[in-house]
Amino acid sequence: MANKLSNKNKKSNRLRAAVMGSNDGILSISGLVIGIASAGGSKIFILTAGLAGIAAGAISMAAGEYISVSAERDNEQALLHKEDLELRDRPQYELNELATLYKNRGLKPDTALAVAKELTSTDALLAHSAMELNIDPQHLTNPWHSVFASALSYTSGATIPLIAIMLPTGALSIPLTFISVIFALILTGYISAKASRSNKIKSILRVVACGVIAMAITFSIGKLFKVAGI
Repeated sequence: MANKLSNKNKKSNRLRAAVMGSNDGILSISGLVIGIASAGGSKIFILTAGLAGIAAGAISMAAGEYISVSAERDNEQALLHKEDLELRDRPQYELNELATLYKNRGLKPDTALAVAKELTSTDALLAHSAMELNIDPQHLTNPWHSVFASALSYTSGATIPLIAIMLPTGALSIPLTFISVIFALILTGYISAKASRSNKIKSILRVVACGVIAMAITFSIGKLFKVAGI
């Protein structure tokens, strides 16, 4: 059971990091390149700024995930340390508490106590932490899973607007970038909603609306400060 809980948490962290990373990559780099393009920036200038933005964004996302998930791991370790102390200081109380938890799950009192005793005799910390804390001491949250998922997904998402804006489509480059970004956001919104079992239409509309607003703002800023031959 503890392994299942641990694996579920890991998948949840990776998926969350991947979805957030791809959305951030799409939104930030699309805003960056559209802003520069609308200001009259050359293709090489847009490419340089885009690549620099992708590198900086991916590193920032990875660092943020590392700090966040490391804090979660520290919290898990603190809870396990506390549980370990309680098992040593008041073993009978902890045994009764574990038996009560199994009884609340539907086991008969005698059966619940027997199960609690058997699991405690095998690995007390594992038995109690899995049932009380939903933590497996042998499979704590690994920040590096989220770090790589976040950095890779950010980079993948960010390349979409960069490639679109760099296509030799002349005056259509900005409109095509808008369209490509909207389609990419529809996909990430759908994936996010499906993973969280939330309303797909609301999720898609929310993320697309944010993307359109972000691109419109950066496009307007670029137009406002347009300088030919940047």
